[in-house]
Amino acid sequence: MEPAQLSASSPRRAAPPEPGPPRRASRRLPVLVSAVIAITVIVGLVVTLLAPPRAFGSWLGAPLPPFFAFWRPAFGLWTVVAALVLFAGAATAGRLCSRAVGPLGFAAAAFALALGLRLALATSTDGPYAWAAVFQGTRGQNEYLPALPALELGARTFLDRFAELAPTLPLHPSAHPPGTLLALHLLGIDSAAGMATLTIATGALAAPLTYALGRELLDESAARTAALLFAFAPSALLYGATSADAMFATLGVGAATLLAARRPLARALGALALALASFFSWALLAVGAWATLLSAARLGVASAARLAVVCAVALVAFYAGLYALTGFDPFGTLAAANEAYRAGIYFGRPYWYWLFGSPVAFLLAMGVPVAWLTLRALAARQAAAIALAGVVVTAAVLGFSKAETERIWLFMVPLACLAAATQLAPQRLSAVLGLLAAQALAVEILLGTVW
Repeated sequence: MEPAQLSASSPRRAAPPEPGPPRRASRRLPVLVSAVIAITVIVGLVVTLLAPPRAFGSWLGAPLPPFFAFWRPAFGLWTVVAALVLFAGAATAGRLCSRAVGPLGFAAAAFALALGLRLALATSTDGPYAWAAVFQGTRGQNEYLPALPALELGARTFLDRFAELAPTLPLHPSAHPPGTLLALHLLGIDSAAGMATLTIATGALAAPLTYALGRELLDESAARTAALLFAFAPSALLYGATSADAMFATLGVGAATLLAARRPLARALGALALALASFFSWALLAVGAWATLLSAARLGVASAARLAVVCAVALVAFYAGLYALTGFDPFGTLAAANEAYRAGIYFGRPYWYWLFGSPVAFLLAMGVPVAWLTLRALAARQAAAIALAGVVVTAAVLGFSKAETERIWLFMVPLACLAAATQLAPQRLSAVLGLLAAQALAVEILLGTVW
């Protein structure tokens, strides 16, 4: 049974038709963007080789611009095990698109697949030890666990004083809202193993949530394709087992699923989910912008304006209520996050390069096939692709997250996979998943990061 046949039997209503094939000029868009990508990578390599060494090994502020990574070839027996799991998954994942697998069964399988692939890839160089290694020792000194003593006076006092405490905390908690630290405190997690379990398990939930989002916007076959693309996306696999950004991606796609719904109640709940997500990462506010642009493309400007107002009201109500209950100061926290960025390597990175380098790193890291298909969707004027392009371009122009976007923009990978799924023929799914698995494995064994 071909995946495309699912759409005819799906109990859900059919998605509104997308615009027709792009004009000849628009078909050139993926080629033109690919040329910009190639130039950006070449410039980064040339500058790194010729310019005098500076922080993080490059005048551009990254060891291997546009990627925040360095050469570190490493492989062994665990690499073989990881390769077998990845390619076996790629060869068999297409069967999940069969009509025999119901929606709930697919969602559960997508979660299990994403979880298994992340665990397998993370073991490829150091074995199971790698699952928690990033959260302990010197590698974990900039992470969240070392900041937990700040909650010894209680959660309410911590939130009341967070804006003043933030500059004294390690890098990541000082540059983010306190949601992650508060969650760790409430869950009683204070070990690297506990943090790794929370990160990996919560992050893998983004795969079935991508499927849920796809069911809101696409037909059943494309929704399943989007979830599988995300499960195999290299950046999702590489950072899904090592970075709290994997949890942020789940929060982001969860909010996006509700915001993309047509039902007013679901959208209102999505606005509240967006406000809660922003309490973990300010960057997740971009999901609200994506949903607003998507609504404009699908339903018109008036619908988009209403959604923007609902999101704004939910944000104000959430933080006003938090301030009233605990004294938490969102404006002071934002200022502290800005100071944390200014004090770090971010501030010294040249804007002219990262204007292009940030989106290039994001596109390549999520998988070359996914990037190509997303660009084809943009050329075809697919609504989700247009909305994503608007967010990415705005973030790049405003200089948000100069570099490290392969990790920081991880929450946008499900949105890209949603657009890419509309351009992928079902019979090519297994081949594309195999290519994504190969890229992820190659990056894992050839490059290293601090995550």
